[in-house]
Amino acid sequence: MARTFHRKKSLDAMSEINVTPLIDLAFALLIIFIITTPLLEQTIAVTLPLETQKAQEQPDFDFQSISINADGDYFWGEDPISFEDLDVLLAELATRPNPPVLNIRADRTLQYQEVISLIDLIKTHNLTKISLDTQVK
Repeated sequence: MARTFHRKKSLDAMSEINVTPLIDLAFALLIIFIITTPLLEQTIAVTLPLETQKAQEQPDFDFQSISINADGDYFWGEDPISFEDLDVLLAELATRPNPPVLNIRADRTLQYQEVISLIDLIKTHNLTKISLDTQVK
């Protein structure tokens, strides 16, 4: 006796969803995240590069320059200034309706903490327009 297997030919919609491709996709994403997460958490010692091109300055902003030489002396423009006098000058700038952009120019041999201390002083007076000058190759 031969059996015949016939499929019912109907145009009815399937009542079940095939979740196998969704599970495959979920596992593929899980593997990608498992591989990339440790790479995101690594800290790498980086030597910051020099700029190759200088960005064009916009003439509608007022710029003031604060420089720190290799000995840690501060300069407002080209005039020497103490850290305490700089604090008073920044407090006066903060009262202006349109404070200038502050260019920070620091010697490359200077300790990084000196620059951060200057930025902290600027932020205590709510001055937010800061530019860090770099050397162009």
